[in-house]
Amino acid sequence: MLHPRRSAQEVLLCDLCETVPLQSHCEVCNINLCKACVGEHLSDSSKIHNVVPFLQRKDTPNYPKCPDHPDKHCEAYCEKCDIPVCITCVTSGKHEGHKLSEFLEKLSAKTESLQKDLDELETRIYPRYEEMASDVETEKAELETKYGKLTTAADQQGEILHREITAIVNQRKSDIEEMKNKHLSTLNKNTDEITQKMAELKQIMSDLKSILKSNDVSLTSTYKSRNSEFRTLPPKVRVTVPSFSAQKINKDQLNEMFGSLSPLSINTEHGDTMKSAKAVSSPPVKPLLDEPCLTATIDTGYYNLYSVSCLSEDQLWTRGEKETMKLLNLQSKLLTSIQTKSGNEPQDIAVTRDGDLVYTDPNKRTLNLTKNKKIQTVITLQGWYPLFVCCTASDDLLVTIYSDDVKQSKVVRYSGSTEKQSIQFDDQGRPLYSSDYNYKYISENKNLDICVADRSASAVVVVNQSGKLRFRYTGHPSNTKQSFNPYGITTDSQSHILTADCYNHRIHILDQDGQFLRYIHCHLERPSGLCVDIRDNLFVAERDTAKVKKIQYL
Repeated sequence: MLHPRRSAQEVLLCDLCETVPLQSHCEVCNINLCKACVGEHLSDSSKIHNVVPFLQRKDTPNYPKCPDHPDKHCEAYCEKCDIPVCITCVTSGKHEGHKLSEFLEKLSAKTESLQKDLDELETRIYPRYEEMASDVETEKAELETKYGKLTTAADQQGEILHREITAIVNQRKSDIEEMKNKHLSTLNKNTDEITQKMAELKQIMSDLKSILKSNDVSLTSTYKSRNSEFRTLPPKVRVTVPSFSAQKINKDQLNEMFGSLSPLSINTEHGDTMKSAKAVSSPPVKPLLDEPCLTATIDTGYYNLYSVSCLSEDQLWTRGEKETMKLLNLQSKLLTSIQTKSGNEPQDIAVTRDGDLVYTDPNKRTLNLTKNKKIQTVITLQGWYPLFVCCTASDDLLVTIYSDDVKQSKVVRYSGSTEKQSIQFDDQGRPLYSSDYNYKYISENKNLDICVADRSASAVVVVNQSGKLRFRYTGHPSNTKQSFNPYGITTDSQSHILTADCYNHRIHILDQDGQFLRYIHCHLERPSGLCVDIRDNLFVAERDTAKVKKIQYL
């Protein structure tokens, strides 16, 4: 049976008569008595009482007072109502049928829960906020260097063009400064949001420590956890520093040819939600698997297959030996197909950032865009044949083109139908690419390098975004017996370069500086076109089997 208990009242009066100052305490009944009431209390022979002087009484459980019955203490806890209750509350019928717990046991559980919340805040949640704040501060610290490089590039181009270009140089600097300020403003806003959350967390942690230290049962028993509010981290802003693309001088078109800045890209990346069971860290650098594994095989239905391009994680555009391009899912189901405008076989395909299909038609010397199954010719070349194509991070198109007349090849960057850049020679005026019609698949790396798999040169040729040669990769140095046959090429989120070594039935993985890392075999047969999806799954178009193989290698 639950017994009501009363601690010493503020005026220290007898609990029975409530008029005379107390002198004694019954430890059995947990009641305070005056001298006159002791005899009356001892007359109750249903118990063996133990009356002692009040100052010699033993400590009794520190039960809180009942808010509904101020003269009672709460010895029980109603689980359904989630409140402490006294004996009067229980016997009143208000909590009939409710599950009751002993208050001190519930208080102990609440205290343990409070301590766990504090531990999680101190050891897992708050450090993640500190880490995010540090990352933003690091990015802010690098702004001057990154934007300084852009300003230097603008200055160098301005020195070449002298007085005619001065006004444009100043305008570009102003654009850079404005973007930098917007970039910084965005990061500052992100910092403010994180800092505000951190301040709230500090206050909560301080309050929890105070409650634990005070042993205030009233505060502890009414404590409500807010940890769930902070387990989902605030959005983290990702801002891509714009690139500067310099152009060859043309005094009649100085403003256009000077070069342009890519748009300042500000993307909000939603924060991770941390699980209460264990801490969730920021996504680490993805290591290469020791043994890449085949996860899916898609039958395209072509006789020969040359190109593959990801529309999504489970939808792929493919290009074979016919004039029809097919969109397939991972179960080899044909979702849609598009026939070229001319009826000719396309040379290559790519998917834009908007999900539209681009293809090259060398016979018509055209680059074509397919939107909602309607084909639009974007570019028609004169004297050159468009071969292979890729879509860049800034939504430009990079195209390898070839001329029969001059027996030369080059890479051209297009923004819409406007040529923005032409890459053909190195610093010594020597051709960067082989001078024939042969395969020259192309891809842009995450660091904005332009990578071309030049089959005739038996090399992967990599230039930076300005067109300056960075390196040539001609196969693994230790392999002198087998010729290197680069066909398809793609890059991933780690800036790896992957190229298909067709006749040796394998994929070479390089780092962004051209250092060989390892091969992917997976029983490949004549790998040709390559692409990766947003999760870095590799898709390989096998030329002779006309199958696409999905491979996990990270």
